[in-house]
Amino acid sequence: MKIILTIVISYLLGSCSTGIILSKLSGAGDIRTKGSKNAGATNMLRVMGKRAALITLLGDMLKGVIAALLGKWLVGGAFGGMLGSVFAVLGHNFPIFFGFQGGKGIATSFGSLLVAMPQPILIAFAVFVITVALTRYVSLGSILAAITFPTMVLIMRPFNLPVFSLCLFEGALAIWRHKANIGRLVRHEESKISFSKKA
Repeated sequence: MKIILTIVISYLLGSCSTGIILSKLSGAGDIRTKGSKNAGATNMLRVMGKRAALITLLGDMLKGVIAALLGKWLVGGAFGGMLGSVFAVLGHNFPIFFGFQGGKGIATSFGSLLVAMPQPILIAFAVFVITVALTRYVSLGSILAAITFPTMVLIMRPFNLPVFSLCLFEGALAIWRHKANIGRLVRHEESKISFSKKA
C-alpha cells in the first residue's frame, strides 16, 4: 500500500506542470505551442524571460523534492526516494492534467535526485554545468548528465540492483525525451542558450 501511495501521489505531483500553469495564468497561452514547444524552464526562458524560467525551474524541482521525500518517508531508503523520483518525472513528462504532453523532466529529476541520490546527481550536475558552459547546449548537458548519473550509481552502489534499475530507467527516459534534440545536434541545428535573450 505504501508503494502504491508513493507511485500515485508522486505521479500526480509531477503532473502539476509549472511551465504550463504559469504560461496560462500569465495570459501568454500554452507554452507548449510556443518556441520549442516544451514545457520546461529552457523554453520558458526563451519565450517568457528569466523570471518565468526561474519560477518554472524552482517549481519543477520542488515537486521532485517532495516526491522523493514522500518515497523515503513511506517506503524508506534510497529505493523509496528513487520510486518517488521516477514517478514524479513520469508525471512531469506525461501529465494527466494536461493531455499527457509535458516536458523532459530534467529539473524534476534533479530536485528529486538531490534527495534520493545526492552524490551521483551532484557529479552529473557538474557534467551538465561544464557542458553547457563550454557548448551553450542545454540539451547536450542534460543528455551527458543522464548518462553520468546511472554510471556513478553503478560505481557507488554496485550491488543494489533495485535502486540501480530505477536510476537507469530515469536516465534512459531523459535521453529518450531528448531524441529530437539529438537529431538537431547531429545536424548542427540545435539552438544554443542565451541568458541575455528574451524572445
